[in-house]
Amino acid sequence: MRWVDWYSDGSLHVLDVALACCSLEFDAAARGAALVAEPSPDARTAVVVSGTVTDRLAPAVAAVVDGLRARQEVAPVVVAYGVCACTGGPYWDSYAVTKGVDTLVPVDVYVPGCPPTPAALREVLDTVADRGGVA
Repeated sequence: MRWVDWYSDGSLHVLDVALACCSLEFDAAARGAALVAEPSPDARTAVVVSGTVTDRLAPAVAAVVDGLRARQEVAPVVVAYGVCACTGGPYWDSYAVTKGVDTLVPVDVYVPGCPPTPAALREVLDTVADRGGVA
């Protein structure tokens, strides 16, 4: 996991929870954005979960999102990026796969696709930044 200053101006910090597939698309969308250790207190925050959430990783993913919700005045926008994060994708019927990150934490925006385009993620995060909230 890593924090990315999406516009390199401190206005939107995105936590990249890259679990498997779609992390390359996240990297392409974030090209040129600065990495930061922690989000600034006045920045809008978003959590992008990409890839397959396994049942073994599910508690850790939930703990990260729940921890941010508890310590931030404004809850982060949670984005399920890619069909695996949205529904389990082609692995939905596996005994070891969580059937979507929304079974763990509330999701604000779904970006389906296998993989979704980097432009789709940029569009969602641009909307979050412009509206200061859910796309």
